[in-house]
Amino acid sequence: MKEKKILVVDDDRVVLQSCKIVLEAEGCEVTLVSSVKEAIEHLGTKCYDLLVMDVKMPEKDGMYLLDAIREKWPLDEWPELPVLVMSGYPTFETIEDLMKRGASEFISKPFTPDELLASVQKALKRSEKHESSRN
Repeated sequence: MKEKKILVVDDDRVVLQSCKIVLEAEGCEVTLVSSVKEAIEHLGTKCYDLLVMDVKMPEKDGMYLLDAIREKWPLDEWPELPVLVMSGYPTFETIEDLMKRGASEFISKPFTPDELLASVQKALKRSEKHESSRN
């Protein structure tokens, strides 16, 4: 996972810092933002290998962010940005809706460092498989 660029979006500083510590220990370059607005700004200026995001956030939520990504960067322009969604309120309907909107993986909060790493690796691997099947 070395040198992967990961954008983490969550309004909870503890979650942001935890993700940063775990992912940087694996050699990733981690950018932290606390709002959907900041995430969209960062996605417009830098390419990331993975987006890790919370669902429930003030103002705009994760559903809005997924829709904004697909609207602003259609799949033919930005074919694969794997998205790992985190939530402390997982329901079948929410997870299904997120997957329809383009999420690659889902992880329930709270999670352990090992669970986070496993989910990140799954999301990245799924994206790599999809990319290789398109070429």
